[in-house]
Amino acid sequence: MDFIRVRASGDGAETISWWTGDVYGWRRDDGPHHLFGFEGLNVARAVRADDGWQLLTREAAAYLDPKTREVLDVWDNPFTGETVEVQHVFNDPVNQRLGAHPVPVTRLGEQVVFNVDVRLAYPSPLKVADHPRHSASDTYRAMELFQFFARAADLDSGLPDVPCVFSWCRVSPWLPWMAMGQREGALVYHCRGAKPAEAPRRLREHVGEHFLHAPTAWSAPNMTSWTAFAAKAAP
Repeated sequence: MDFIRVRASGDGAETISWWTGDVYGWRRDDGPHHLFGFEGLNVARAVRADDGWQLLTREAAAYLDPKTREVLDVWDNPFTGETVEVQHVFNDPVNQRLGAHPVPVTRLGEQVVFNVDVRLAYPSPLKVADHPRHSASDTYRAMELFQFFARAADLDSGLPDVPCVFSWCRVSPWLPWMAMGQREGALVYHCRGAKPAEAPRRLREHVGEHFLHAPTAWSAPNMTSWTAFAAKAAP
């Protein structure tokens, strides 16, 4: 499967993808505001399975001051005037099953583009009744839009690990730690990155050794910012 070679490596080797970008937020009559810089990495291992492939990954990312690009510990919310503690991304695992459906491909000259459009709507792990300051809705609704660009010559070479650059856009509710309650509005993440990548030293130190290596076996459920917040908030 060509996409496995672009997203990870067909021989089971670990691969690191690194990204950088920004997060914007707005409400109906306010914004858009440049809220954060955003930088992170995903480390992946692809394993063959009876029904296709298992993509075993974990990922970590840091929210940054949008001007200085320094990692934030606290954040002054321009919508509420409140200062809140920043909860960075440490998602382990983030696993996927691939192979049941073909990944759309577009040929652009000497470039091949794989696009993965993920539309999400499922019960939120943070119910409004239990987390009124930190939950926008009892249903989590978001979109994650990926594009992976690879050279056609690299795909034709038979390499198990095909280099790529990628873009990622996410439209999502307010993050739980932003304490926006049920205020209308949304976030947009706009990032770009590459695989293979050598993550910046600052990021590697921030995420720690564990997040520089991929899982070796399937586990579930996946971790998200919402389930991580729910676990932290649990008595």
